[in-house]
Amino acid sequence: MFLPPMSAVMLLLFLLPLPSLLSLYLFSSNTFMIFSWTMFSSTSCSFSLPLILDPSGCLFSSTVLFISANVIFFSKFYMQSDKFIPRFTFIIMMFVASMNLLIFIPNLICLLLGWDGLGIVSFILVIYYQNSKSLAAGMITALMNRIGDVMILMSIAILLNLGHWSILTLWQDNSLKIFSIMILIAGMTKSAQVPFSSWLPAAMAAPTPVSALVHSSTLVTAGVFLLYRFHPTLSFFPLYCSTLLIIATITMLMAGMSALTECDMKKIVALSTLSQLGVMMSSLGMNMPSLTFFHLITHALFKALLFLTVGVMINYHYHSQDLRTMGNLILSSPLTISSLLIANLSLCGSPFFAGFYSKDFIIEMSLHSPLNNIILFSYLLATILTASYSTRMTMTLIWNSSNNTPLQYSSNFNSSMTLPMMFLTFGAITCGTLLSWSSFNNLLEPPLPTNLKLLPLYLTLLGGGLSYILISNIPLTSLSHHFISSMWFLTPLTSQALLNPPLSFSLSSLKILDNGWLEILSSQGIFLTLSYNSNFLMYMSKTKYTTHLSLFLISTLTLLI
Repeated sequence: MFLPPMSAVMLLLFLLPLPSLLSLYLFSSNTFMIFSWTMFSSTSCSFSLPLILDPSGCLFSSTVLFISANVIFFSKFYMQSDKFIPRFTFIIMMFVASMNLLIFIPNLICLLLGWDGLGIVSFILVIYYQNSKSLAAGMITALMNRIGDVMILMSIAILLNLGHWSILTLWQDNSLKIFSIMILIAGMTKSAQVPFSSWLPAAMAAPTPVSALVHSSTLVTAGVFLLYRFHPTLSFFPLYCSTLLIIATITMLMAGMSALTECDMKKIVALSTLSQLGVMMSSLGMNMPSLTFFHLITHALFKALLFLTVGVMINYHYHSQDLRTMGNLILSSPLTISSLLIANLSLCGSPFFAGFYSKDFIIEMSLHSPLNNIILFSYLLATILTASYSTRMTMTLIWNSSNNTPLQYSSNFNSSMTLPMMFLTFGAITCGTLLSWSSFNNLLEPPLPTNLKLLPLYLTLLGGGLSYILISNIPLTSLSHHFISSMWFLTPLTSQALLNPPLSFSLSSLKILDNGWLEILSSQGIFLTLSYNSNFLMYMSKTKYTTHLSLFLISTLTLLI
């Protein structure tokens, strides 16, 4: 039943050419194909399973298969001490299958198979390490995603008025306003936009290969892809784009600020994912779905590479994720550090890397669009923060002195480690160029003066230069540090910290009232009082007559005086 890692890798590599070649054909011919399989039919109704083969879906599916093959190959190295690695590989394959169902099915009911499959399998993977913290993180992840599931179910009920659930035949109608709100909330929960952001860093309790897959091309991108599919219908409503743009910009700012104060390497990369999801959502809010999908593909490749390099460092430091204990890795792991540097340069949008072709284009379009000045300033500030936390992590790992001794020899000659990093490094370097030449060659660049054209590069350099100043020379009070590091208090508001005040009050009430005054004033107290009085009367009845006479005289004298 379970799959060995290499069998899964061979299966994924066998399937990879099919969507890749199909996407090239569909992009060149500018067509798409729809297949419908009638599963049940009667005189009054029929139930069919539709499949859509469009250029964007096939390209995204090939990206998912390529990244999944590399991640499973890497898990052979990272999970080598796990006794149940075939079971782990099988769960990963279920994750990949759920994502492909979401990509290729244009029917809202059948799409729920992939949508719910992602949520269930993600919960299983987050609690893979069976401890209380992993269970708490898994519950937060599952419950947050259940909000999106409920929104999808409610949107299915709303579409009953239309008599079908097909995404392709939705028309722009005012009666679908509530439907657009439901789909927007569903996409926000899956892609962890504010105020549903706290589950994304919590999901780092999963093994690092899972994080690489979840944060690159599967779970968190499912919300973006859903909104991308529904964008032609949802963009008809005027408040949809503006609401999405404001929420995405706030998410970018919050994630960038939190990443600057974080010391857990996996959470830093997770917060960078959250920031880039904000970039994708904001480009949808600016009515640029093609650029959203372009950045979705490029981000998937360099983010998977970033997680794999972080996983190598965590493995060599005996699963320690604290950035402060690591350093001087350029000598012990030059290949890993080189891959990390390439991934971070692509994340920052450095010229001629994959992220440059999509992210720089989005920033230029934001400068060209008639945006509010506050939104534009926040957008540019988030770009500076991205460069700052990326530079901080890279420079710490290269130049910081190591505060511990790795418990394993840092060898770069394990094929299960080096080959996936090399393949993804190649993708992080060339993907943007190849896609801009082939699939996205019809995008028109905005006419901007030279100083605005170079502004994204200036902001990246400014963020890199300010990283040391922001971290070393600006003191933070305990409240401001807690505000930033807790994702603007979203983490305590959506986790067990919200239960602490009522639980503390309940404990105090139990000690003071139930086990205190109520015991004294109720049955237990009355019982003790009656027992004491009866014992005293029994003692008095057993004493001599002289004792009673003495007590009588003493009481009489007391009254006379």
